[in-house]
Amino acid sequence: MKLRPAPREKDAQADLARLAEAFAALSSPAQVTAFLRDLCTPAELEALADRWKVVPLLQQAVPYREIHEMTGVSVTTTGRVARSLEHGNGGYAAAIAATAPPAAPESK
Repeated sequence: MKLRPAPREKDAQADLARLAEAFAALSSPAQVTAFLRDLCTPAELEALADRWKVVPLLQQAVPYREIHEMTGVSVTTTGRVARSLEHGNGGYAAAIAATAPPAAPESK
């Protein structure tokens, strides 16, 4: 097997930026789904979906073991997502805000 040289940090950041631009350019969930299915293996898709699945449960302060029992997602993965929610780059928070239903107007 031919080994690839490790990418330089600058190259890796540029590659990630181009990938992010591709996601941002898509205009519907169906397009994103098609891109993800082309880009990722079934196992990678499952891992991504598992991480996203536990986010609302973590926001509701459901204990990790209960999340595991409810979803089958490992306690380790749940912990990793929780750390990213707390100390990550804000990506989960941005996605949560972008997908949250609009708040109902307050009645007087």
